[in-house]
Amino acid sequence: MAEMIINDIPIYPGDEKLVRLNISRLPSGTAIDIPIHVFRAQEPGPVLLLMAGMHGDEVNGIELIRRMIRRNMLTPLRGTVLAIPILNIYGFLNFSREVPDGKDVNRSFPGNDKGSLASRVAARFTKEILPLVDYGIDFHTGGRSKSNYPQIRCRFGDGQADALAQAFGAPFILNSNYRPGSLRKQAAGMGKTIIVYETGESLRFDEPGINLAMEGTIRIMQYLQMVEQAVPVSHPPVICQNTTWIRARRAGMFRSFVKNGQAVSRGQQVGAVSDPFGYATHPITSHVSGYVVGVNNMPVVNQGDAILHIGY
Repeated sequence: MAEMIINDIPIYPGDEKLVRLNISRLPSGTAIDIPIHVFRAQEPGPVLLLMAGMHGDEVNGIELIRRMIRRNMLTPLRGTVLAIPILNIYGFLNFSREVPDGKDVNRSFPGNDKGSLASRVAARFTKEILPLVDYGIDFHTGGRSKSNYPQIRCRFGDGQADALAQAFGAPFILNSNYRPGSLRKQAAGMGKTIIVYETGESLRFDEPGINLAMEGTIRIMQYLQMVEQAVPVSHPPVICQNTTWIRARRAGMFRSFVKNGQAVSRGQQVGAVSDPFGYATHPITSHVSGYVVGVNNMPVVNQGDAILHIGY
């Protein structure tokens, strides 16, 4: 592709540009733009999308892309890197997962340029960015109080997803089907392969997960022949075909007896829920053998709350 156009701005081989994709305005009149860093090599090659901040309170992906930009880690030998630190500017400003209309951008694709605010963000992205992309990494974080162990999520057998996931080298690779309205589903329908990286919890930095993601991103760039060298994977990823949640059968004070990333056995006691007045304590056991890939750090739980995410 000799010329790449984003927001009516041409980007040529060898260019490094910051393009601002206008979305809307705040009630105050302040423009809301999505900054897109474009790094194009002289030599043609694949277009790799690195995106974070789909949910504005998920800061780990935002920080890792910021660091890679500042450390000049994203200039490719061939092809193009599109780096978007924050897609949901609204959520970022308000420490929120959603946009002001309460909708989730990642359930709004392909969007509608005359629809809700979330739908308009998705529509602009679908029109301007996705047609340019060959592969992508969408960086996410666990929800509030829920911490995810570093993991790649993709649908096994989906294009290049398996190969990209193995190249990234996260501790776990989870088989994850498409969700309606998600970026991954929209991208797959357009012949693009996007994988999701999850680490930590919202509004908290997870330094090990951030560092691992920077190394994994460079490994994918090496796999795509966009860079020459990368840190090799230290341990082969654990493949999880399925995941399940262990839920609280009673309300009370939750204590976990296992750590994120730990192996567990079926029937093993993994925690306990106690009433806050000292009357009784109820054990929590795992109904499957597998690995803890997510932990609810909230000490007070209601009946039915998801408390441990198990991959198996």
